[in-house]
Amino acid sequence: MASILDQYEDSQNMRQHSRLSAANIGITHSGFVNVRLEEEKPIFNKQRIDFTPPENINHFSVCNNQLCMSLGKDTLLRIDLGKPDQPNQIELGRKDDSRVHKLFLDPTGSHLVISLTTSECVYLNRNTQKVRSLSRWRGHLIESIGWNKFIGSETNTGPILVGTSHGIIFEAEISASEGTIFNTNPDQFFKQVHTLEEDGKPAPVCCLEVERGLESKYLIVATTRKRLFQFVGKLVEGTEQQGFSSLFAQNQDLLPSFQEFPVNMGYSEITFYTSKLRSCPKSFAWMMGNGVLYGQLDFVRPDSLLSDVQVWEYTPDIDLNLIKPISIVLTQFHFLLLLPDRVRGICTLNGQVVHEDVFPEKFGGLKKMIKDPVTGLVWIYTEKAVFRYHIQREARDVWQMYMNMNKFDLAKEYCKDRPECLDMVLAKEAEHCFQNKRYLESAKCYALTQNYFEEIALKFIEAKQEDALKEFLIKKLNSLKPSEKTQITLLATWLTELYLNRLGQLEAEDGKQHVFQETREEFRSFLKSPKHKDCFYNNRNTIYDLLASHGDVENMVYFSVIMQDYERVISHYCQHDDYSAALEVLSKHCDDRLFYKFSPVLMQHIPKMVVDAWIKMGQRLDPKNLIPALVNYSQMGSMQQINETIRYMEFCVYQMDVQDEAIHNYLLSLYAKHKPDALLWYLEQAGTHASDIHYDLKYALRLCSEHGYHQACVLVYKIMELYEEAVDLALQVDVDLAKSCADLPEDDEELRKKLWLKIARHVVQEEKDVKKAMNCLSSCNLLKIEDILPFFPDFVTIDHFKEAICNSLEEYNKHIQELKQEMDEATESAKRIREDIQEMRNKYGVVDSQEKCATCDFPLLNRPFYLFLCGHMFHNDCLLQEVIPNLTSYKQNKLEELQKKLAATTQTTKSRHRPKEEDTVSLGKGQGNREQIKSDIDDIIGSECVYCGELMIKSIDKPFIDPSNFDQEMSSWL
Repeated sequence: MASILDQYEDSQNMRQHSRLSAANIGITHSGFVNVRLEEEKPIFNKQRIDFTPPENINHFSVCNNQLCMSLGKDTLLRIDLGKPDQPNQIELGRKDDSRVHKLFLDPTGSHLVISLTTSECVYLNRNTQKVRSLSRWRGHLIESIGWNKFIGSETNTGPILVGTSHGIIFEAEISASEGTIFNTNPDQFFKQVHTLEEDGKPAPVCCLEVERGLESKYLIVATTRKRLFQFVGKLVEGTEQQGFSSLFAQNQDLLPSFQEFPVNMGYSEITFYTSKLRSCPKSFAWMMGNGVLYGQLDFVRPDSLLSDVQVWEYTPDIDLNLIKPISIVLTQFHFLLLLPDRVRGICTLNGQVVHEDVFPEKFGGLKKMIKDPVTGLVWIYTEKAVFRYHIQREARDVWQMYMNMNKFDLAKEYCKDRPECLDMVLAKEAEHCFQNKRYLESAKCYALTQNYFEEIALKFIEAKQEDALKEFLIKKLNSLKPSEKTQITLLATWLTELYLNRLGQLEAEDGKQHVFQETREEFRSFLKSPKHKDCFYNNRNTIYDLLASHGDVENMVYFSVIMQDYERVISHYCQHDDYSAALEVLSKHCDDRLFYKFSPVLMQHIPKMVVDAWIKMGQRLDPKNLIPALVNYSQMGSMQQINETIRYMEFCVYQMDVQDEAIHNYLLSLYAKHKPDALLWYLEQAGTHASDIHYDLKYALRLCSEHGYHQACVLVYKIMELYEEAVDLALQVDVDLAKSCADLPEDDEELRKKLWLKIARHVVQEEKDVKKAMNCLSSCNLLKIEDILPFFPDFVTIDHFKEAICNSLEEYNKHIQELKQEMDEATESAKRIREDIQEMRNKYGVVDSQEKCATCDFPLLNRPFYLFLCGHMFHNDCLLQEVIPNLTSYKQNKLEELQKKLAATTQTTKSRHRPKEEDTVSLGKGQGNREQIKSDIDDIIGSECVYCGELMIKSIDKPFIDPSNFDQEMSSWL
C-alpha cells in the first residue's frame, strides 16, 4: 500500500531518472521504480561471419546447421556449422553455360537440390561428394520445393512437392541410395499433380509449403506472383508415404481456391512461424506486390485456415519500380523484410517498424535472407560477406503493445516475470474498466497494483461505488503480509463498516431479502476468515462498538462466537431472558469458569436444565464453586429449585464420591430443613466411625439439635463416642435406643455399668416399671439387684425382687465355690513346683572332652559354656550371638546394660592395688553384685535352648535374609 512517503520517494526517483527514453517504462502512479543500470541489448543482434569467400557468392542455403553456397560458376561450398574449420568444396563440373539458378536444402540438412538455368537439376547428399543428376526433372526450371518435414530422413526425402516456372506442381521423391541395376538415378518418381494459373495463364510457383495440423489435417500453400493457394484435406492414416496426390484430388468447392492481389512485382515469398520443428505453424507472412499479408493459422476452421489476416502496406520509401523487397522472415512477433541495402523489423501486433539496420555499401547489395528452421538463426548474404542475426528476448516489449491494444490478458501473460511491467498493465486495465463503468473489475485490478491506496479509494467514493470499493478493500486486504498489522486493522475495520452500512440499507428496502441474506453470509464469511482472525481478536472491542452502533445484535452474537467470547454471548441471552439459549452455549463449550459465573442467574429460572447440565459436566465442575448459586436460590427460591439443589448434591455425594466437607455439610443442612426423612438415612449410611465421616460432626449435632431431631442427635453422639450424652438423649426418645447406646463402650465395663444404671434409674423413677427394670438386669450382666435397689421407693415390697434376690444370692454362692476351688488348685501347684526345684538342685550332666559347640563346632571346653537339658551345648559367646537377634528390643537393651555393668565390676576386681579394710567390705558387696548380674544375664540368654525353645518357634516366620540387606545380597549373587 503506497503512502505519502512512497509518493515523495517516487517523485525524487522520477527526477533522478527523467533522462530515460520514452521507450522505457514510466512510473506515473506505480510504487515500482524501474531503473535500467545498463542499456538493454537489441532484439535483433547482427554479427558478421569471419569468412571471405574465394569467389562471389551466387546462392546460399542453410538448414539444421548445414550451410551450402554456390561460388563462381560451378563451385559448391558446404560447411557444417558444428565444425566450421572443416569446409567441403565440390566442383559441379559443368562445361556448358549453365549456372546455378536456386539451391534447395531440406529440413534435415541432408538433401541438397541444385536447380540450373538450363532447366536441369542435380542432387547432392550430405554424406557423399558425388553430384548426381535428376533425369526425370530435366526440362523444368525448378522455382520451389515443398519438403516433407514429417517423414523425411537423411537417406530419403519422402514424398515432396516441386514447383516449376510454368506453374506445374509435381510430386517427387529422392533417395540417397545408389539404386538398382535398372534404376541408378536418385529420383524415385516425378509426376504432375496440379497446375497454377494467373489471369488464365500458367504462373511460376514462387513458394511451396507443406504443413500438418491436428488429426492428420494437411495444408499445402502454394504462391504465385500475386495469388496464394490453399489445399486442405486429410490423408488416410498410413498413406503419408503414398504422397499428396489424393489431397489435390479432393473436392475443393467449399474452400477458397486462392487469394489474389492486383499488384505484381514479379515474385513473392511466404514464410511461416513454428515454435519448434514438426509442430503446427502458428502464423504466416506473405511478401507480395501490395505489401505483406500476415495472420494466424487455425487448423480447426472448416474453410480457409488463414485467420486474423492483415496487410502491411509498404512504406513510401519502397517503390516497386526502383526498390523492391527481396526476402521475408517471420518470427513470433515480427517479420524481417530484406531490402537492397537494409533490413527492417516490423511488429506484427501493431505494424510499427521497430528495427532498421543499414548495411555498408562496401559489402555490396543484399541478395537473400534465410532462416534456419531448426536453430532459429537468420542469415543474410551479399556477394562478399555473410551475416547472422541472433533474436534475443523478442517478447520483452510485447506486453506494452498488447496493453496499448487493450488486450490485457495477453499483456499480463508476457510480463508476468516483470513485476514493474505487470503493475503498469494492471493499472491500465483498471483505468480502462473504470472508464467503461465496469467498477467491480476495475477494483479487482486496482487491488493488485502498487498505485496509491488513497487515490484509488477516493475514486470509488467519488463515483459512489461502495460495492467496488468493498471489492477493492477485500482484495487489498488479502494481498497484505501478516507483518503489516496496522494496514490490516484499518482495512478490516473499514470493511466491517461498509458491510454494516450495506446490510442496513438492504434491510430497510422491500424485496431485497434475498440480497440481504447473501450479503449477510458474505459478511459472516469475512468475519470468520482464518487469515484475519488475529486482527479481529486484537481489535474485537472496536468491532463490538461498530456492531453496537448499528444495532446489529444478531451479528454481534455471531462475532462473539467466532471470537470465542462466550461470556458476552451468554450475557446477551441472559439480558434478553433467553436462558435456554444461554445454557446451550454453556453446555456446548464446557467452560467451567462461565458455569460458575452464570449458574446463579440460570438456576433462578431454569433449575432443572441447569442441574442436568451440571451432572453432564461431571468431574469437570468443582461443586464447591457452585455452592453460591445453590445457597442463594435454595434459601429464597421455589421448592423446585430446592429439590434440584438436593438432586445435584446427592449426585456429588453418591455418584461422584465427593468427600469435601462443605458439600456434605450443605447436603446435611438441606436434609434437615427440607427432607428430614432422608436425614437419618444419610447419617446411618455415612459411617459409624469418625474416620469415615466427611461432614462436620459438631455442625451436624448443632443442626439436628436446632431442628429437634433427637434420634439423629443420638446417632451423632454415638459416632463422637459421647455415650453418656447419647444415653441421656435416647432416654427421651426410646429406652431400647438407650440400651443400644449403653452397650457400645465394650472395653470400658465401668462406663457400661454407669450407662445401664442411668437406664435403670430412668425406668424405675420415670416410668415406674419394675418389670422393665428387672429386664435391664437380664440385659446387662454387670448390674446386680443391689445396684438398682436404691432407686426404688421405700414402699415397694420385696415380693417384686424375690426372684432377682434369690438369683443374685445363688450367683454369689457359686462364685465363692469357684474361688475356693481355684485356691486349692493354686496350693497344689505351688507344692509341685517346690518339689521340682528341690529335684533340680541335685540334677547334673556329663560333658565329654571331645564335645563341640553346637554353633561354631569348636571344642566346647575351651571357653565358658552352657549345657541344656535337651543335650545342646553352646559356648557362652556363641549362645549370646544366636540369642540376641531373636530377643525383643526391651530385652536387648536390658542385656546390653547388664553386660556393661558386668564389665565394670570385672575391671574393679582386676585392680592391682591391695584393697584396704573398708575396700574389702565394698569388694565383697561388688562380688555379690557381679554374681547377681551374671545370674540376670543367664536368665535372659540361658533360660531356654535357642534351638528347642520358644525363640526358635517364634522365629519360624522370620525371613532368612534381612529385608534391609536383601538388595545387597541379591546383587552379590548376580
